[in-house]
Amino acid sequence: MADWVEVGTTEDLPPGSYTSVDVDDVQIAVFNCDGTYYAIEDVCTHDYGQLTGGEMEGCQVACPRHGAKFDITSGEALTPPAYEPVDTFPIRVEDGRIYVADDRWD
Repeated sequence: MADWVEVGTTEDLPPGSYTSVDVDDVQIAVFNCDGTYYAIEDVCTHDYGQLTGGEMEGCQVACPRHGAKFDITSGEALTPPAYEPVDTFPIRVEDGRIYVADDRWD
């Protein structure tokens, strides 16, 4: 089973913000979308650049390089030039601390 990695506290990540964390050499972006936390792989499926640094609007993030938009809640690619979704990851919040795990290989 995948190990849970602490991302930070709920105080560190208010609504409308995000951060990126390394989990076993995978960059994972963790977003607070209207008080709910989501985690997606921090990579644009168009050119493999990082999504963090892009603008977050509602529950979408735009790639800072070419503007492809992704749904933070599902990883779905919403606009070209990206057509493939990004991976999503489980999140848990305990005692004000946010955790993420890479469970793709479980």
